[in-house]
Amino acid sequence: MSDAADTVKNTVEQFTAATNTAFKDNVEKSLTALNEANAVSKKNLEALIASVAAATKGAEELGAQAIAFSKSAFENQVTAAKSFSSAKSVQEVVELQTAFAKSAIEAYMAEVGKMSEIVSASAKDSLKPLNERVTAVVEKIQSAR
Repeated sequence: MSDAADTVKNTVEQFTAATNTAFKDNVEKSLTALNEANAVSKKNLEALIASVAAATKGAEELGAQAIAFSKSAFENQVTAAKSFSSAKSVQEVVELQTAFAKSAIEAYMAEVGKMSEIVSASAKDSLKPLNERVTAVVEKIQSAR
C-alpha cells in the first residue's frame, strides 16, 4: 500500500504543481493583456483629446474669420450708404448700388471659399489623430493573427 499511497501522493503533487503553474501563467497573461488594453485606451483617449483640441482651434478660427468678415461687410455697407446719400441723380444711385452689390457678392464668395478651407483643414486636423489610432488598432489585430 505504501507504493500506491506514494503514487497517489506524487500524482496529486504533480497535478497541484501543474495547476499552480497554469494558474500563474494565466494570471500573468491576463495582466499583460490588461496592461496592453490600458495602454491602448490611454492612447485612444489622447487621440480623442487631440482631435477635440484641433476641432476647437478650427471653430475658433472660423469664428474669428466670421467676425472679421461681418465687421468688414458692415463698414462697406456704411460707406456705400454714405455714397448713395451724396449721389446727385437716380442714375448715379443705381450705378453705385450696382457696383456695391457686385463687390459685396464677390467679397461674400471669397469669404465662403476661405471658410470652406478653414472647415476642411479643421476636419482633416480633427480626424488625423483618430485615423492614426484606428490604423494602429487594425495593425495590432492583423499582427495577432
